[in-house]
Amino acid sequence: MKILAIVPARSGSKGIKNKNIIDVCSKPLIAYSIEHGVALKSLDLVDEVIVSTDSQEIADISIKYGASVPFIRPKKIANDNAKSIDFYFHAISFYEKKNIYFDAILLLQPTSPLRPMSALKNSIELFINSKSDSLISVYQEDYINKLVMYTSIDGEVLIPRDINHNKGVRRQEHGKTLIRNGAIYITKVDYIKKNKRIISEKPLFVKMNRNDSINIDTEEDLDLVRRLLCK
Repeated sequence: MKILAIVPARSGSKGIKNKNIIDVCSKPLIAYSIEHGVALKSLDLVDEVIVSTDSQEIADISIKYGASVPFIRPKKIANDNAKSIDFYFHAISFYEKKNIYFDAILLLQPTSPLRPMSALKNSIELFINSKSDSLISVYQEDYINKLVMYTSIDGEVLIPRDINHNKGVRRQEHGKTLIRNGAIYITKVDYIKKNKRIISEKPLFVKMNRNDSINIDTEEDLDLVRRLLCK
């Protein structure tokens, strides 16, 4: 199976300025995901590792750490309204115009630097040996479930998601929940082109530890990742 690994890294992040290239333990955040991809390529588990970005600065940094940057992503698919599927189609189209075809795409988001190589290797091997259209990484959550979830319309009164929220149902009775963590996505190109989706109805999964599943979205997430990585 021919696999293209994509590290998506648009500029203009708002929650954390320049998030994709912010310093984490003396190297830019994006470097961790690039290094994961490069390591997989050295093991012949992926065929190409690229960064899809609209920023020349990010492109230059990405090349330094071993990724290819065969194009600069158009601004119209790199703004706040753009969806992930847009850069998938852009990359697929770019290569197919050159008569280069991939069977699947591995997405490595820069915001998940803690994903272990063992999870990546297991994911690819599992996916290759299956008939599934997609695979995602997850972690197990033993507490969060609909019984403890609420919404609020007026900002004062809570509206329960489950009518049994106050019935004293024990945690053991609602079972375990698997949460998508954003660290690993693998999808067949044919499925992407046909359905315009990244995750199929019944995806395969690889389970990761919760500490390895931090997806950097806030300054608090960034501080925690630094504490775990900068040893």
